[in-house]
Amino acid sequence: MTPARAPEQVHERHGDNLYPETFSQTFGDIEMQLDVPAGVWNPTPHGVHLGNMLLRLDFTGEHVLELGTGCGIHAILLARRGARRLTLTEIEAHVNENARHNLAKNEVDAATEYVVADWTAVPGASHSGDAPWDSVVTNPPFAKSGKRHRRYFIDTLILDAHKLVRPGGRLVFVQSSMADVPRSVALMESGGMRVRVVGETDGPFRDYYFEDPAYLREMAAIPGSYDVRDGVHHERLIVFEATLP
Repeated sequence: MTPARAPEQVHERHGDNLYPETFSQTFGDIEMQLDVPAGVWNPTPHGVHLGNMLLRLDFTGEHVLELGTGCGIHAILLARRGARRLTLTEIEAHVNENARHNLAKNEVDAATEYVVADWTAVPGASHSGDAPWDSVVTNPPFAKSGKRHRRYFIDTLILDAHKLVRPGGRLVFVQSSMADVPRSVALMESGGMRVRVVGETDGPFRDYYFEDPAYLREMAAIPGSYDVRDGVHHERLIVFEATLP
């Protein structure tokens, strides 16, 4: 049976979520103005939930690395939550430039470095236990990871965290229940991390999930990956905070 489609939401008009837009986005009492050109991901439900959960965390005085900054919403929030320095990465320079524009538009004054990097392969990463960042924040790709192993970005994030985060530092990320929450927790705990859930929410399947029958079959095989209410399929979005040993 084909899952029922939920009504499309704001920021969900196109399956690839890469359409140009200028809009306001509110997190708590923080309202930001954003310009997003074609080819840069608009804020997603995952990203919005991560942003809301960042408001529950304190980054005062920290040097924070964000992997895949997108249009810069999390970087703006990290600065508002006290980060003294930001390192923001993207795979393409033009996406970083859009983040730079949005940070300036929203008057972010934290020292910020924009780096072109492929996921955890960030200049400055360390194999010797002297990683430079206090916290790493990210929204890892999953449904559209472009990888044969959809969890590639989640798994490599957890396995490489010690190269990026100083001992006692934090890994903060969001994932869907469809990405196998118990597997993520087990992988973090096997690395000696202390794991807690900052917060979770749920919502209907995103429109482009229905465009990939293979994805729907894979998700149906993961216990607890989604539930169905009134004929509409819902996923949970979970934000983790994992403290490294």
